[in-house]
Amino acid sequence: MPDSTANALPTSDAQGSWMPHGPYSLRQSLGILQRGAGDPTARVTDSTAWLCFNTPHGAVTLLVTCWGAQEPEVRFHAWGPGAAHAVERGLHLVGAYDDWGAFDAPENSRLLHPTVASSRKFNKGLRFPSTGRVFDALLPAILEQKVTIIEANFAWRYLCKAVGGLPPGPAPEGMRLPPQPAAVRSLQPWQWHQARVDASRSTTAVRAAAAAPALERWALLELGARRENVMGTGTLAAALESIPGIGPWTVAEVLQRTHGAADHVSVGDYHLAAFVGQVLIGRRVDDAGMLELLAPFSGNRQRVVRLIGVSGHRKEAFGPRYAPMDHRRR
Repeated sequence: MPDSTANALPTSDAQGSWMPHGPYSLRQSLGILQRGAGDPTARVTDSTAWLCFNTPHGAVTLLVTCWGAQEPEVRFHAWGPGAAHAVERGLHLVGAYDDWGAFDAPENSRLLHPTVASSRKFNKGLRFPSTGRVFDALLPAILEQKVTIIEANFAWRYLCKAVGGLPPGPAPEGMRLPPQPAAVRSLQPWQWHQARVDASRSTTAVRAAAAAPALERWALLELGARRENVMGTGTLAAALESIPGIGPWTVAEVLQRTHGAADHVSVGDYHLAAFVGQVLIGRRVDDAGMLELLAPFSGNRQRVVRLIGVSGHRKEAFGPRYAPMDHRRR
């Protein structure tokens, strides 16, 4: 099928393409970057992904398209001052360098639970994206701390529309750029209340915004790379955890997106451990139990978790759901 979506748009400022030479799923690979169906910064479908973000060279609107079932072709079209940078980083973004070789090796495949093995068989197009944008992943992760996903997505939409800025080029109506650190630091208490963000998360977000310039220096380095910082020599994970209010769960959620982290599991998630236990051994477990179950797959534990997530299984529901909290009148 021709790339009709891009052909109907104004000429892009930069473009590129990639042939996966095998299955590729745009929705499964980039869907992790979209924070709910109403995310103003990302709209991902089976064949197209609209992404609006800031680069070191300025704002960009990036359209990624994927056509073809047997021999898919991924194309990049970008508009704005950050267009060339976005296309240059395009292969990282779509997971072109995400290597499943060790995971798919026979000695590892034999250890897989049947559900995980089946999920891998039917989800060969799943890749882990690597955005290289730390604050863009960190802010929404902070908003998701200890609240329902409904609350977190509402807060993300509110902040993007309030201080996110308009994207360049032919971005679909309603799309926005993610808030930049300076804009987050300028938010007033009443705006956090309107976004339904409590004092704990807003304080952490402001701290993260203050640290953002230092954090972004790790953005394009390999995961686990060490560099000098104010606390000595450390890694991005350590730098993130040095910010009060940020723990292992938030770090994992960030690195899964910024660096395609294949081994960082979101320990501390309200649902995850119970779901992993339910699928792998038929009963709920805590975080320690989950890590024990995933231990044989060290180096690829998040791959197991993601495959469970796309396996078609659903977590058993016990008890009432949390109701969204409204902080606007507090």
